[in-house]
Amino acid sequence: MTALQGLWPEVQDTCTSLGLMLSIVLFTALARVVLQRQMYRPMAHTFVLEFLATFQLCCCTHELQVLSEQEPAHPTWPLTLIYFFSLVHGLTLVGTSSNPCGVMMQMMLGGMSPEIGATRLMAQLIGALCSRYCIGVLWSLGLTRYHVSDRSFVCRNPIHVDLPKAIVIEAICSFIFHSALLHFQEVRTKLRIHLLAALITFLVYAGILSMILMFSFFLPWLYNNHTTNKKE
Repeated sequence: MTALQGLWPEVQDTCTSLGLMLSIVLFTALARVVLQRQMYRPMAHTFVLEFLATFQLCCCTHELQVLSEQEPAHPTWPLTLIYFFSLVHGLTLVGTSSNPCGVMMQMMLGGMSPEIGATRLMAQLIGALCSRYCIGVLWSLGLTRYHVSDRSFVCRNPIHVDLPKAIVIEAICSFIFHSALLHFQEVRTKLRIHLLAALITFLVYAGILSMILMFSFFLPWLYNNHTTNKKE
């Protein structure tokens, strides 16, 4: 009983953070439905959808960082959250990119006009800034012990390695994800979203494992093998 009482504040904080993120998702979904009925100009429609998608994604990302600071009740709990919210974003943000790199890639490949690309990029920037302000206001309310007004928004290194190693891991995971994305184009949308959410969760889990294997086994073996061949 004492152990359960000691665990209860953590459960309350976790439930509060989850409730906050789901409320943000519901709010943006409602705003999307209402504004779609009021917007008739294609450019304004594109801007609003991209703004709401980026706002939702950034708010949930900030709150997931708060959850990551809490002690998980089970080792698989963070991975469960990643899968669940990847699935939620995939189902609710259909038709938007929420990624400036994706927009610029489409523009360079000729799949998107410069006007639409600039509109999407502007919407993403404004949505990210608005999410930062709104989540700061919500944190100042002190809904949980981890919600404090002076929290910093600085970028953090989640895998705690040197920059060159992090770049290699990021490149490998990005290559795997985009390759899977191309191969999943023919799969039904609902099934594709589940597959991509599972892949994102797997890459998050396997990123650190692949980093350990690569820099402690594979690259040294490759270097030694190359040196041996040169000597021969």
